[in-house]
Parts: sequence; structure tokens; C-alpha cells
Amino acid sequence: MVNGIDRRNFLIGTSAALGTLSLGAPAALGQAKLRVIVIGGGPGGATAAKYIARDSKGALDVVLVEPARQFTTCFHSNLYLGGFKSFESITHRYDKLAPYGVSLNHQMAHAIDRDKKTVRLADGTSLPYDRLVVAPGIDLKYDSVPGWGKEHEEKMPHAWKAGPQTRLLKAQLDAVPDGGLIVMIAPPNPFRCPPGPYERVSMMAHALKNTGRADCRIVIIDPKKKFSKQGLFQEGWEQHYPGMVEWLDPSIHEGVKSVDPATNSVVTGFETYSNCALVNVIPAQMAGKIARDAGLADQSGFCPVKAESMQSEMDPNIYVIGDSSIADAMPKSGFAANSQAKVAAMMIRGELTGARTFPARYANTCWSLIDTDNTVKVGARYAVKDHKIAPLETFISQNGESTDLRRQNQEENLGWYTGITADIFS
Repeated sequence: MVNGIDRRNFLIGTSAALGTLSLGAPAALGQAKLRVIVIGGGPGGATAAKYIARDSKGALDVVLVEPARQFTTCFHSNLYLGGFKSFESITHRYDKLAPYGVSLNHQMAHAIDRDKKTVRLADGTSLPYDRLVVAPGIDLKYDSVPGWGKEHEEKMPHAWKAGPQTRLLKAQLDAVPDGGLIVMIAPPNPFRCPPGPYERVSMMAHALKNTGRADCRIVIIDPKKKFSKQGLFQEGWEQHYPGMVEWLDPSIHEGVKSVDPATNSVVTGFETYSNCALVNVIPAQMAGKIARDAGLADQSGFCPVKAESMQSEMDPNIYVIGDSSIADAMPKSGFAANSQAKVAAMMIRGELTGARTFPARYANTCWSLIDTDNTVKVGARYAVKDHKIAPLETFISQNGESTDLRRQNQEENLGWYTGITADIFS
């Protein structure tokens, strides 16, 4: 794919194309509508609910089950950390979905009964469904880092679920003194947003340097031998934050042996980091609990789906989209979840209303801000090949690109955020 393609226009164009599908005959007058329940109001779930309701033109009863009344995006939360965005600008409400015909139910979905085709809510009521979309995002494996657990996430925040944790991490970053040590424990594969930890480090370094704390040091303890956009990030760190960022692969640190939240210390096989100013623990991840409890996940902890539709391999009446799904070559990202939601919405409308469907097409781009006017990106367009989601075309920024091109990437990044959040929530 040519790097110069406007990703925002591509996103909106894809949305429009899927929105013009012709519908089959609606239910007969007086007949109860078929119901689609969507669990989870993130970029996958909210998009699916909106597109199913809007494009079925009242033929389907669409219910979005999401306990929160507003959603803070993980994507661009690093820009809030770096001082490029306000918290309010990455937080969105669900109110504008109702006019499309989405019924909002602000409760937690507690259980799925696949045999009865019902979803049990927090208040004990059960909602029947004809099709179910499961988009609960990720859960954290609190036992994956020795010495760290859920009870320690206030002292050593993860901020891998955006919201209060995002604010907490920023508050702790703002309190780091000049010369302070920050340790990030990066997650193993697979995890939400492959470039995310490394953009976060970039934004931490930017915030520190921009506030006169350039003598701080950030150490990344990584269980992986390599990471997304590694050469681009390391080039950027050397250029903008010389001496501030140190990345250690497992052959060097020999694993995290323990952390001690009481003393903010991290012990590895290589070195002990004592009295850190900030420890950011990003643990291993798995599909959301409700998906796992319903038997939709395999031994990996994530949910296998059919590439042609995002339909669960475990249950033909259920679709799993976003971070909980195993989407082959696609990364776990907000862009990917939004793209998968549109395919699932199209297929569900086809099944329930007789609407015409087309072969699945997917897309993703991940932008990463390293410093002001220095944004890099990676992405692809995907199609189904041999029952797998496979890349048709890929692209990635190159080392040594001009400042003008990197600035253009950031303009594209900001335009995409405006476009995708409007596509999801408006």
C-alpha cells in the first residue's frame, strides 16, 4: 500500500461502502424483531452496535450492554501522557448511538448461556438473543509478574485499560524528580497494541525532557527478543532522548524475578532496580472474562474466529471481535477492532435480514508519536486466504525519513482519531 494514502478517508470510505448494502425484507408487521446483543462498548462493540442498528433500518432489535457511560480510548492515551492531548479529548459518551436504534443497557454482563441463547445481567435479568457480539477487550494476568497483583496496581500502575489508571500513571510521571529512575515491565505476546509500550516510553521521555528532567532514566525490561517498529523507536530515542532510554531483551536481564511494590523495586537476573521513582507493570493478557467463561476461548486464552466473518469457532450464533479474538495476522488495536466490527455487522445483517454480503476485507494502521512532529506508522490491508486473515499489502515507516513526512504522519494520525471516534461514537 502506498504510504501517502489518507487513512482517515480510507476508513470513512470503508464505512460508507458497508453502509450501502441492500437489505432484505424486514420482519412481517407485528412479528417480534430478531435481537442482536453486543457485549462491550469499545471500538469493536460500539461500532458493531451502531452499524447493525443503522443499516438494518429498524428491522433488528440491537442492545449494547456496557456498564460505563463513557469510554476512554487506549489509543492516544499515550499522547495524554506526553502532554499532547487532554484527558477529556480521549473520552467519549454513548448518547449519540441511541438515534440509530441502539438500546443502551448500562449494566455488566455477568454470564452467557449459549444453550438458552441468553445474557445474564448484573441485576439478575436475562436477555435473549438471536445473535451475540462479544467484544470485552482484554483481561490482565495479574499472576504473570512475580510479586505484583491486582492489589498493587495503584502503586505500580499498568494503565493498559484506559481511564483512572491512565490518570494515575500521568500523576506518577509528573511526580518523578529529575534524575529519577523509571522501570517499565513490557508484556509478552500477544497483547493489546504492539507498539503501545514503546510509544508510551517515548511520551514519558518527552514529558520529562520538556519539563527539565532530562537526567531521568527509563529502563524497559522486555520478555520479547524484538518489538514492533523497533528500529524506528530506537532511532528516535537516540535522536531525541540520548541516554534516557535503555531497552533490555531477555538475554540481558534474564527475566523478572520479583517486584516489591512496598519499595518500588524490580529484581531481574541481571540487576536489581531499587527505589524506582515509577514502575509501570504491563502484564500478560487474555480475552475478557465473560468470553472465557462462556467457553469461547481456546488454550491460548483468546477466542478463535472464522476469518470470513469473525464468527466464533465455538458457537455459530456468536461473533467475537477486537482484542479478545484471534485474528491471525491482524494486531490487537482500536483500528483493527473497528474494522472487524464492520465485517461482523455486515454478516449478521446478512444472516438475519437477507442483506447482501461481500467477502471480508480488513484494515489496520498503528501510528506512534516519538516526539513533536515525529510520528511513525505500520499497517496493512487484509483479506481471507486459506481461511486465515492475511495481509494483501503492508507498509511501515523507514529510518531516516524527512521531518516533513513524519509531521505529515502525525497530521494523518490526528485526522484518523477524529474520524474513527466519530465513526464509533457519533
